[in-house]
Amino acid sequence: MTDAVFNLDNVREDLELEAKRAGGRDGKGTLPKELWETYSAFANTDGGVILLGVEERPDHTLEVFGIEKPARVLDEFWAQLNNPQKVSRNLLDRECVTQYSTGDGRSVVEIYVPRATRRARPIYINGNPITGTFKRQHAGDYHCTEEEVRRMMAEQSEDERDARILTGFTIKDLDQECLKAYRNRLASLKPDHPYNSAEPLDFLRKVGGWRTDRISGDEGLTVAGLLMFGKLEAINEALPYYFLDYRELPIDGAKTTWVDRLTPDGTWSGNLYDFYRSVIQRLFRDLKVPFRLDGQEREDDTPVHKALREALINAIVHADYSASTSILVVKGPDYVGFRNPGLMRVSIDQALEGGQSDCRNRSLQRMFSLIGLGEQAGSGIPRVVENWKAQHYRFPELWESQEPESTLMRLRMVSLLPEETLAELRGHFGSDFDRLGENERLAVTTARVESFVSNGRVQQITRLHPRDITILLKKLVERGYLLPDGHGRATTYRVSGLEAIDLAHSTDFSTHPSASRMRSDDIPPSSDHLEASSDHLEASSDHLKTKLDPILVEIAEPVRSRGKVLPELVEATILDLCRGRFLSLSEIANLLDRKSNGVRFRFIKPMLTKGLLERRFPQQPNHERQAYRTREGGHE
Repeated sequence: MTDAVFNLDNVREDLELEAKRAGGRDGKGTLPKELWETYSAFANTDGGVILLGVEERPDHTLEVFGIEKPARVLDEFWAQLNNPQKVSRNLLDRECVTQYSTGDGRSVVEIYVPRATRRARPIYINGNPITGTFKRQHAGDYHCTEEEVRRMMAEQSEDERDARILTGFTIKDLDQECLKAYRNRLASLKPDHPYNSAEPLDFLRKVGGWRTDRISGDEGLTVAGLLMFGKLEAINEALPYYFLDYRELPIDGAKTTWVDRLTPDGTWSGNLYDFYRSVIQRLFRDLKVPFRLDGQEREDDTPVHKALREALINAIVHADYSASTSILVVKGPDYVGFRNPGLMRVSIDQALEGGQSDCRNRSLQRMFSLIGLGEQAGSGIPRVVENWKAQHYRFPELWESQEPESTLMRLRMVSLLPEETLAELRGHFGSDFDRLGENERLAVTTARVESFVSNGRVQQITRLHPRDITILLKKLVERGYLLPDGHGRATTYRVSGLEAIDLAHSTDFSTHPSASRMRSDDIPPSSDHLEASSDHLEASSDHLKTKLDPILVEIAEPVRSRGKVLPELVEATILDLCRGRFLSLSEIANLLDRKSNGVRFRFIKPMLTKGLLERRFPQQPNHERQAYRTREGGHE
């Protein structure tokens, strides 16, 4: 129990937050049944805070009601939390639960749910991991699919995903030229290494490509050996979802074309070592980074080269090759992006800090390390950051996507304060812009360069405390420099008065890390449910404007004011609403006074198919800012 009085100003926007009134039938307090779904979701995703005695209004503001009998609620909470039939694992201690006074004899209970470790996931409820495992997506709790649950279980039990012995695969499934090239590099780099004289099979054993199970006696090619040196057809037999993709975009950044692309198309081995060798050459090609002198010797291996090499190796050794997402490397005009399937095994903060190594494919990691590529001590990402910052480029962007599960890093070859952007902002805001503090200018400039900014992104750039960043961003909003969108951790800010850059057309590499739970751009929706999962998130401030816009309300009136109407009338009304403007699904549904799911499946999807509507983000159907506009010239 704390003597402090609960204050909404103390609610940090960088945290995931779920508010529940928890009043019960008598209004004195009860434990909400939905709390356990949120507990599971927070634990399986990034953690978060549950507030009991607080309710979220439709406009996303919070209202404090308080609980009259908090002891009753807390007794029930601890009893259920420690009941394995209700919750698979208790992650909390007494320090995670705080009781505040509301100042009028009532209380607010704050429950901090940490992110569960890899070995603890999945956290599930009601005794069944398949039906009782949840994840946090945007601001809601969603059932994990059976495939997602089984991946969590595999991650829990397998320290090395690539050490598994593959039954029926032999050394004949390896590309001998690739294996020879690897051995040549080792011999060149380390002429006296004892592995150089080993016979082929013995060499594979030593590097982790061939293994004997000491308990069963089984032996054979490992997943790592096949991935690193295998032939494409054999790799696809063992790992049906395996796919590698490198894309190089033209100077204008157009998404529909590329100047170079590399995929396993049968013209090369298709394995990881050859992919690395081919892609690293392409990434280094045309780099406008001057060499420097080390003593009297020219050093071509600049910090940029080192960062790109480390980032590529990092994506390869941390990938989940059982997932249905490809490894994707994109070289754009002013950035390089890396995506690997699978979420991180440690938190993003831990990864950036370094020192904690929990590699998904340790055998692959050792293979690369043996020939001088990559790190094994959890220092890979910090080395990327260090080398990138050495060039005074923008701090690398690192984030996770839940749909599909993947980890992404984008390295922008753009300075923290680009002169052309500063000139644009000075022209827009006048001399007042130069009177901003350094961190304030960084926040506004980042919002312009990267389309929008968040509390988390400012943390990465400035290393300020999240609470100080919240205050900084609010001041920039109050002074008219930034406009907020969303709430809680999902809050993003864009530059006021300037049209945001359309990321769907400016980049071919997923989305901004502020929208960390968005799906990547080239993966089709896995189910209709996933596409609909962000309905309740859309809108925020724009949504409120639409609700109050009398012109749009008048357009929607023929449907809005009536119950059952002909589908043709609804379709015509949607076309009128979206003519010349983009509206989100929830905005359209709110104007029509209809449920979002019904509008989506009965009207939006068919109208997209018929070419009557177009998406704001056509390459990212599940973009959380997705909106629709009447397609001019579309066939009626």
